[in-house]
Amino acid sequence: MPTDPRRLAVLLAVHRAGGVNAAADLLHVTPSAVSQQITRLEAEEGVQVLVRGPRGATLTRAGRILAESAERIEAELVDARKAIATLGGEVAGRVTVAAFQTAIRAVVGPAVAIVAERYPGVELAIEEREVAESLRRLRDGDADLVLMERDADSDATVPRGVRDTVLLEEPWRLVLPASVAAPTKLADLRDATWVGSEPGTAAARALGRVAATLGTPVRTRHQYYDFDVALALVAAGQGVAILPALALQGDVPAGVSIVTVPGLGSRRLVARHRATKRQPGPAVSAVLDVLLGVASELELG
Repeated sequence: MPTDPRRLAVLLAVHRAGGVNAAADLLHVTPSAVSQQITRLEAEEGVQVLVRGPRGATLTRAGRILAESAERIEAELVDARKAIATLGGEVAGRVTVAAFQTAIRAVVGPAVAIVAERYPGVELAIEEREVAESLRRLRDGDADLVLMERDADSDATVPRGVRDTVLLEEPWRLVLPASVAAPTKLADLRDATWVGSEPGTAAARALGRVAATLGTPVRTRHQYYDFDVALALVAAGQGVAILPALALQGDVPAGVSIVTVPGLGSRRLVARHRATKRQPGPAVSAVLDVLLGVASELELG
């Protein structure tokens, strides 16, 4: 008697969930229905596939072989559905987006629902990574879109074989303890103590540009990478900081003031992708278009 693939799906659910009851919840059926399917599978195959114990169910060696087959069948069905969507003129495929926290929160996250609704054949994978690791994954073919930050006044060399698309240009803001008088021009910051950002970041380059404009080295204290850390240090009275508008979209700690100062410049949010005869493909281009649309709707007052 041939194996019913539906019973293999039930076995796979038991394997993933760790027990019959948990699998029943996963499949939205009763535990007895799961047990019946497993019993019939064992009868069809002539082998025991589960060992039931007080802490759940464990697959036997034969059960693991069947579960692995079920996983392969599941993957084949997913690929088949994507191929069918492509035949129908729909955009389909897996797109991996590697980005940093503020970009994910403000742009990538809101894009997920839009991609799902507009391009149901596209599988979107989001990775929070440091830029260097994201770019390595792009070179290795493990990522399709990398979101990076760049001080707008900094020169940037784009390597051969990739292309950069500016999603957003946002102003830098001055963040300072509420007890400190708000400056009206850059010269007012000549004697300020700054919360230092990690070297190589857009904020560090922007602060270097401010120092050049002031004509004197700036005095820094501490060092941050995450913007929330910078806000916490400013709130603790440790100095002032230069942060992009996106980093200030959410709740700001008590005791912190946000000031617009002429001459701070702006930060660019850039999406990098491979650029060859075949790339970017339709799926990557579709996701990039959605990201551009989300970024254009942001209000950065």
